[in-house]
Amino acid sequence: MPKLLFADDRGNVYDHPELDAAVRSGDAATGTRERPIDLPEGASLCMLPGRRPVGIDPSSGALVVLHEIKLGRRRVKPHAVGATLPPGYTRTFLPAAARAALPTTGEAPILPQWAYTAAALGPRGPVAWALHTDRRSHWSPTAHSTEDLPELVERTLEETDNPIYRQLARCALEWRCFTAQNTFYARDEGAIPASASCNASCVGCLSEQQEGMPPSSHERIARPPTAEEMAEVALRHLARATGRIMVSFGQGCEGEPLTRWKEIERALRRVRAETRRGSLHANTNGSLPDALGRLIDAGLDSVRISTNSASPDLYAAYYRPSGYGLADVVRSIRVAKERGAYVALNLLTFPGVTDREGEAERLCRLVAETGVDQVQTRPLALDPDVYVELSRGLGGGGPALGIRRLVAELKRARPGLVVGNFSRARRERAKPERRARRGRPEAR
Repeated sequence: MPKLLFADDRGNVYDHPELDAAVRSGDAATGTRERPIDLPEGASLCMLPGRRPVGIDPSSGALVVLHEIKLGRRRVKPHAVGATLPPGYTRTFLPAAARAALPTTGEAPILPQWAYTAAALGPRGPVAWALHTDRRSHWSPTAHSTEDLPELVERTLEETDNPIYRQLARCALEWRCFTAQNTFYARDEGAIPASASCNASCVGCLSEQQEGMPPSSHERIARPPTAEEMAEVALRHLARATGRIMVSFGQGCEGEPLTRWKEIERALRRVRAETRRGSLHANTNGSLPDALGRLIDAGLDSVRISTNSASPDLYAAYYRPSGYGLADVVRSIRVAKERGAYVALNLLTFPGVTDREGEAERLCRLVAETGVDQVQTRPLALDPDVYVELSRGLGGGGPALGIRRLVAELKRARPGLVVGNFSRARRERAKPERRARRGRPEAR
């Protein structure tokens, strides 16, 4: 078994000489027979302040909370250690940890918005419990945040005074958004921030946090762009980009693009009046089905619609929507499919909640009945304790099947379903019937 990892107050990481690693599913720490993977390139170990590590005594199999340990001449109160994963991976377990009071504040802090993953020390080094769900190399961390990126950003800002690029410069350099960086690299999927406001108030929003939560990891664009500004960015990218060429309106770190559907519709029509190159895509919460239909009629050919659940109560508890509900989201999926768009479900996964038997059944039914083309498994970036408490008693019940099993069940529910993490450009999209005839659902 891999060995338990822990950290001291300085963030130095150690492996325990005796205890094996435990993992967490929902609010339960446990052992697992699932094999972890070597820590991927681009992943990082991280300290979970105010969380005591939980390991397993190999002689008895009992869970052990590590409250204190001697390191040389000093005794320390250890912190739990987890991992954050690069794009293309989906966690299967959470770090096993117990909340503990800190001497400075008297209570454990709420953790920043990261998708904390169970980690340990294996025979060859650090390991994490995760699936490699999308193996396409063009999203590799080694191809992003390169030394020439600041120069590319500066050159673009000199060439155009479009304010969207000023926002994208911050996204690319300060927050290291790969999609924003692609806009300056002139390749693959480029980003177009579209909205400064949202009709949901997600718990743990990346760009606008409520009081008492950690600071947001990103900042939204200050002024919503005009249709002309969005069209200019799209046309520039589509004309210059290489690779899997597409532009995407709306990102997970900003407001909801459908709230500005009239401006986006104008931008789409202008773009398609000038070029047929590339794919026009949107990332959305799917709150306004009729508006989404108008965008598809205007040229949008691909959409990624987000949800954390196929249960109305659990959906509402996390998204806290204003003026819409899960039924509208489902209708948006149907509208998009009826109008011929490629539809991806952006499934925010959380071990021990998303994979509960009842939740899995509802998600599989949703995928099968709406005919989505792809499920993007996206680890939910939130303090595990916050989401466990939020989801308690909500959604489908039953034992946790495991994220690995959930992925397998989704593929069975919709033969030919693509399970991955990244949006597909037009030339990458095969019809589900063709994928099913190959005899193996896509997961790469």
